[in-house]
Amino acid sequence: MILFLITFLLVYGGLNLYAFLKVRAAFSFGIQTTVFLALFMVLMILSPIIIRFAERSGFELFARVLAYIGYTWMGILVLFIATSLVIDFYRFLFFASGLIVKKDFSRFMIPHVYAFLIPLAVALVGTVYGYFEARNLRIEKVVIKTEKIPAEIRTLKIVQISDVHLGLIMGEERLKEILTIVKTEDPDILISTGDLVDGQGDDISIIADFLNGIKPRYGKFAITGNHEFYAGLTHSLQFLKEAGFFVLRGERASVDGIIHVAGVDDPAGRQYNLYKNIPERELLEGLPQNEFTLVLKHRPLVDTGSVGLFDLQLSGHVHKGQIFPLSIITGLLYPVQEGLAHLSDNSYLYVSRGTGTWGPPIRVLAPPEVTVIELVHPQDFK
Repeated sequence: MILFLITFLLVYGGLNLYAFLKVRAAFSFGIQTTVFLALFMVLMILSPIIIRFAERSGFELFARVLAYIGYTWMGILVLFIATSLVIDFYRFLFFASGLIVKKDFSRFMIPHVYAFLIPLAVALVGTVYGYFEARNLRIEKVVIKTEKIPAEIRTLKIVQISDVHLGLIMGEERLKEILTIVKTEDPDILISTGDLVDGQGDDISIIADFLNGIKPRYGKFAITGNHEFYAGLTHSLQFLKEAGFFVLRGERASVDGIIHVAGVDDPAGRQYNLYKNIPERELLEGLPQNEFTLVLKHRPLVDTGSVGLFDLQLSGHVHKGQIFPLSIITGLLYPVQEGLAHLSDNSYLYVSRGTGTWGPPIRVLAPPEVTVIELVHPQDFK
């Protein structure tokens, strides 16, 4: 955890320093403005840590206000830097070309003032757009034809929510919007693939009752994500229990002989010595191959040794980067970061873009989703 904090502070600090130098290159500030700007950026760099300690200490109002300011700044910064890097690359091309051919291309260069104002405008417009995109919940429907669902059942409907991040920003109002969709879909099974919990305060325990009001025919299942451990595992598990979820931690459950559900802990638990290290192949071996097996795994990484032993893996975690162009980076880390992917041996992987937001309350080209998966017996498949 210490290494993660150091890495975060160095990377995020570097991004803020880059933005600071951009401002300095564009405008001539006096010492007072420079100091104020520097102090503001230092506060923004430290804000995620301050927020966590303030919430843990019971100062929820202060933590919530700082969360909106600090995380919105983070979103603006990501969009600003992404645009600035494009302009910097453009400027570098003309600068380098001038050195090579020994000509002055300065007339083609974007002045420092505009090299700052253009990215700032893009970042502000992108943040406003991203706020509304984050509120625009989509229903993603997936239909899988399988003979492993009993003919008398005909269709089994599974609703997946993932990465809701209930806490200071994602609260009661947002949860009600999500649950309205869930109720309308009337699922047979409700699944949470991790990071349902992000907050540590008392308010989050209160809203567990809203989730507990959802009563699918065959139950509700959940797994841990990395944020369940960050928020405190005892607190997170208590919330999930109060919300009516059966939490699978290296465990499996048989649902009325209709479907098998297996779930594993997120590897973040290793940092706290709380990880239940149950090999996936060991967890899945012995299950009837003529019955449908669902695997819940927060991160969309496939254990090649277990492929063929399950029919569908449900995952989340990636948010599709949440803010473009971060999806380019997450795409390098996770080959499948959204949608349905066919694996070998009749196994599938579905990755949710996430139902809420982490950090910045915005999404850009990565809209949130509630996933509806219908397992349909071939005789009813149209």
